[in-house]
Amino acid sequence: MPSLKDVTAVIIDLDGVLWRGPVVLPGVPEFFDLLRDEGIKVLLASNNSTARPAAIQDRLAKLGVAISREEVLTSALATSAYLRRVLPSGASIYVIGEDGLRHALTEAGFTLVEGAEGAKAVVVGMDRQVTYAKLGEAALAIRAGAMFIGTNPDRTFPTERGLMPGNGSLLAAVQAATDQDPIVIGKPERTYFELGLEQLGTPAGETLMLGDRLDTDILGGQRVGLLTCLVLTGVVDRQAADASDTKATWVFAGLTELCAALQIARHG
Repeated sequence: MPSLKDVTAVIIDLDGVLWRGPVVLPGVPEFFDLLRDEGIKVLLASNNSTARPAAIQDRLAKLGVAISREEVLTSALATSAYLRRVLPSGASIYVIGEDGLRHALTEAGFTLVEGAEGAKAVVVGMDRQVTYAKLGEAALAIRAGAMFIGTNPDRTFPTERGLMPGNGSLLAAVQAATDQDPIVIGKPERTYFELGLEQLGTPAGETLMLGDRLDTDILGGQRVGLLTCLVLTGVVDRQAADASDTKATWVFAGLTELCAALQIARHG
């Protein structure tokens, strides 16, 4: 029977777990204090490809939580790591995406191009300034033979106003225009979690995936043998969790309840 006392590392989703849009959820500093006190390794894992790791670090620093660059794995960073394994250094890439994705790809040594010609891959990430012209260049490049890569499949993402369109919505548009399925890197794909385990250096059976989505966080963690924990502060409510065929190892209302359970499991 799995126990929280056996956890040596936690992969933590951000949106819907630590915050919703600009609103910080209850218990965040206390949760990280407990993880540090218990010597539990941390990896912040987000399918959101828009922000650089420094932006995540800065936001947590304002809450009194110190996080190193090595404790962050966004879908943009995971995508860059994957592409470094399958494309030569300096390869030309056409990008639909924002600063976080563009920075990760250039930092990995790739050349970003402004049009379809010569692109070896098309990478589609969340882009809140997406245009018909951008989608058109992506479609032309893919039809000319470029790889079609998606940072993540999330069709929506939670905000303080409710669910908004996510990167999966953009992937669907390009997919419809090209008749090709993307290679998706982020949660729930195995590639993302395997990269995360490499970064942590911990066994899957001692690593906990903490998230608010059954279809990405929990399902993806289960695919590589992780322990899983669902919090009900994001996309999934109790009714949806009970009705789903995907069952997390643990379900908690939020971080405060998880902290209490972790304390009890490890200290009685």
